[in-house]
Amino acid sequence: METLAIGLLGFFTAGYFALAGADLGLGMLLPLLGRDRADRDRIAAALAPYFLGSEVWLVAAAGVFIGCFPELEGELFTELLPVLVLLLAGWIVRDAGLWWRVHGGRVPDVMICAGSWTVVAAWGWALAELLGGAGGLALATVAGVALLFAAHGLGYGALRLTGEPYRRARQLAGGPGRGQTFALTGAVLAALPLLAGAGLPLRENAAAGPVLGLLVPALTAFVPVLLAAQVWLWRATARTGPREGAARTTAFFF
Repeated sequence: METLAIGLLGFFTAGYFALAGADLGLGMLLPLLGRDRADRDRIAAALAPYFLGSEVWLVAAAGVFIGCFPELEGELFTELLPVLVLLLAGWIVRDAGLWWRVHGGRVPDVMICAGSWTVVAAWGWALAELLGGAGGLALATVAGVALLFAAHGLGYGALRLTGEPYRRARQLAGGPGRGQTFALTGAVLAALPLLAGAGLPLRENAAAGPVLGLLVPALTAFVPVLLAAQVWLWRATARTGPREGAARTTAFFF
């Protein structure tokens, strides 16, 4: 059961980084790709259907960690408390910007961009801590993670945007190879938390057998449902123009 619990934690965490890396990366680049309201509507329409679905993976990963490795969770969360506060603050700001932008104005778009950068910086900081980086190495890790998220967002934008934002994203993502770029950055993002967490004493800090016997089968049964929902969401949404994008974003939030 310990091995299955570790596998579930790695699966959900890797899935979150690969999927949320797309919408966070695109949010980071909102001012670069969206020069006017119509452009930003297109970008918001590409973000809106996915950000809540991506966060489900993080909630699932947190559930596995808290339920299956409670002692280690307490120690690690205490050690990384400043990072978690920064992460939560960025998460709230980014999501609030997405919910509020249907009311118009530039402030929600600023919140989306600033919140995305904050969340990504917090993840870079957390990975640096887990990898044992300090000083200049930690700063380099944060910068590298930010660049990777941005590159993943560009690849995602080149696949899902239209109009001028699509042309800008496609050019920056490498033209015809944008699909390969998105797949590569997604694979690297998925591998990062696995690499950073490889040194954690998970097996030694697993919960008691009866707890794992209850949680692991329930979480395992959740996996195909989550995968099916993610596939359906990707296939059900498509590129949109500015008017359709504004309409879709409004319909999604209301």
